[in-house]
Amino acid sequence: MRAPPSLVSPDKSLDEIVYRSKFRRWEERAAVRSKPRRMLDPDQDSSLLYFPPEMVPVVSHDLVLRLGDDAIRRMLVQRLHVYLDFTAELEQRAVNPVCAEISRRKSGFDLPEGMIEDAFKIYTDEAWHAQFSDDMQRQIVDETSVPPVLPDAPAFIKRLAAAERAAPLDSRGLVPFFFTIVSETLISAILSDIPKDRRVVRAVREIVGDHAVDEGVHRAYFTKLLELAWRQLGKRQRRVVAQQLPGFVRGFLDPDFPALAGVLKDAGLDDEEVGQVLNDCYTPKEVAARVRADARPTLRELARVGVFDDPAAAAAFEDADLVGAGDVTMMR
Repeated sequence: MRAPPSLVSPDKSLDEIVYRSKFRRWEERAAVRSKPRRMLDPDQDSSLLYFPPEMVPVVSHDLVLRLGDDAIRRMLVQRLHVYLDFTAELEQRAVNPVCAEISRRKSGFDLPEGMIEDAFKIYTDEAWHAQFSDDMQRQIVDETSVPPVLPDAPAFIKRLAAAERAAPLDSRGLVPFFFTIVSETLISAILSDIPKDRRVVRAVREIVGDHAVDEGVHRAYFTKLLELAWRQLGKRQRRVVAQQLPGFVRGFLDPDFPALAGVLKDAGLDDEEVGQVLNDCYTPKEVAARVRADARPTLRELARVGVFDDPAAAAAFEDADLVGAGDVTMMR
């Protein structure tokens, strides 16, 4: 058997210049290696929330408030189900297939040996995030008797599939690759805020906190991956990818309206009331402002590698209401 050339005599000095790994203490710090299974505690959690109400605008709508506190508490449980399901779907169906390709040297990009090695660690982390999300859902059902009400797939999965279908055949493999880069470089308000919110049940805060620590390391990896991959694309491929990127950002950050409709229906609202609540709570202007704020760190990284140097790419981001003309100029 013949070892891959990169394993025979890797140039470690060059590798470290190109890529400085954040995973050197992975065995000690990764949640899958160092954290216990997080368990709900009925005695401590009975009076606490399962999700912050400020992150669920629909619970403050008059049509929802009239349903009473029990219905609102149930909606917060359902919103947590949506988040946990989203997490498991993202990690298993979007991120890990890309990590597998990188780790087996099948990504199509020339990457430092350290990045290939670290892709295995990210794969392991993401599998654990999916597993502990599923485990927490099972615990929540046992504790609350509220089973998840979910669409057949999160909205981002459908948008990702549509983007793959729309891409030229010779660039189709780039779609999941760059979608994963976008998803892993965005900073979720859920990951940053829930671990500090002591109104939320402890086990939920703990698993979100475990996830957040891992994702901070992953973000550094995928930021570097963006830089190295972008410079290896040809001009035509860059344009194809750049015009898809706004859809990836919106697909990840936009509200999942089918999932939210399920939450509202489960609470007792009819179709007409559901439509009214969603229209009132998620106006296009408010959604765009929230998405822009959450996307800013990723947009800055895209600008840094030169995505906005192509006027067509900049126009695509403006059309998606992610940036204005002034924003593009400032980020270049």
